[in-house]
Amino acid sequence: MSSVISKPGHTGHRSVRRAELPTAPHREGAPPESSNPYSNALQQLANAAEYLNLDPGLHEVLKHPQRELTVHFPVKMENGTTRIFTGFRVQHNIARGPSKGGLRYSLQTDLDEVRALAMWMTWKCAIVNIPFGGAKGGVICDPRALSMLELERLTRRYTSEISAVIGEHTDIPAPDMGTNAQTMAWVMDTYSLSRGRTVAAVVTGKPVAIGGSEGRADATGRGIVCIAGEAIKEVGLKLSGSTVAVQGFGNVGGVAARIFHEAGARVVAVSDAIGGLYNPIGLDIPALVECANRDGTLTTHGGGEKIGARELLELDVDVLVPAAVENQITAENADRIRAKVVIEGANGPTTPTADHILRERGVFLVPDVLANAGGVIVSYFEWVQDLQCFFWGEDEVNAKMETIMRRAYTDVRRMAQQSDIDMRLAAYLIGVKRVADAITIRGIYP
Repeated sequence: MSSVISKPGHTGHRSVRRAELPTAPHREGAPPESSNPYSNALQQLANAAEYLNLDPGLHEVLKHPQRELTVHFPVKMENGTTRIFTGFRVQHNIARGPSKGGLRYSLQTDLDEVRALAMWMTWKCAIVNIPFGGAKGGVICDPRALSMLELERLTRRYTSEISAVIGEHTDIPAPDMGTNAQTMAWVMDTYSLSRGRTVAAVVTGKPVAIGGSEGRADATGRGIVCIAGEAIKEVGLKLSGSTVAVQGFGNVGGVAARIFHEAGARVVAVSDAIGGLYNPIGLDIPALVECANRDGTLTTHGGGEKIGARELLELDVDVLVPAAVENQITAENADRIRAKVVIEGANGPTTPTADHILRERGVFLVPDVLANAGGVIVSYFEWVQDLQCFFWGEDEVNAKMETIMRRAYTDVRRMAQQSDIDMRLAAYLIGVKRVADAITIRGIYP
């Protein structure tokens, strides 16, 4: 059932070395600690498969991406030199519909990370019950070190290289870390030129002027706040007046911090890739957004005490939102997490070992595959609007997204309570079963 597409000479080995996690004493009953996101994704799937008593053949199908494409492509730089970049596009599963997933530009990305992200997208789409499978893309590069022209050339060449496997009815990219609406506009234009017509639905997260959806830019952050409002009730609190710390101040964390602030929560700590700020009486989030847009970092603002991103995770707050990258809450620091509620804004921020520790300590955690699904929900809305050439207003988009998020939260919470399990396993039981059922009903061909 699986097929692999690769360039000649590609060995399948990871292209960059992923930093090892700090060592910590092994916790009895906890899975071994791993810094490899794909290993962690497979462990999470195995937990669900065991609980569901999933057919071993189906489990084997779900362990492997359906298609992997690795490309090595040249880009002419502004100084006249030519550089070779490596990119990936992984489609994990299409049993429930076309594959859907972001495009990441990062020096730390590699094939295993993209595999994990694609798998997580499969479960995420199934949990919120939208008709997509999971995919993900990545290019190994530092977008901050490239000029606008170089980014455009890189994006257009990468799009040309993967154009055989993407399409409005097959695989639809979207923005992720290091990419944005402009990146998606270049992808759409390049793909459209190759087809001789405008294909707006080939990507989501693009500018509204060329078929993007109202509300898409804020969707992931808004969904996080929506879920936080539901989750905080579990510890007897309300969102208004609660204390919040947000790790990451980009498209997800920055938006979430702003909407938390607007909802009346007291955002006491935020951080970006350079550093963070802490103020126990609350930070001026609108001023920090303005500062980050102006200076490229929030650390130049003087409204709080400087702290590190790791230190932020251990603050005594009501709600913690890790919205940066994977492997932030690990066996090394899980015992020091003091938040009452953890809402995973990033993909894979908590290792399976840390998950076990937090569960033992009674920390209420809402997993990434539910908590940050607002983005893919509104991407689905954008795709539908593009196919129909009929567009909705922002209030309608937001209301529809929040309805789906709350319904999915209710489904997962009910599963967790009925089965006496944590929210991650409950979410996986719902998502994995929906995908496995789709495969079973369709059948294995031939």
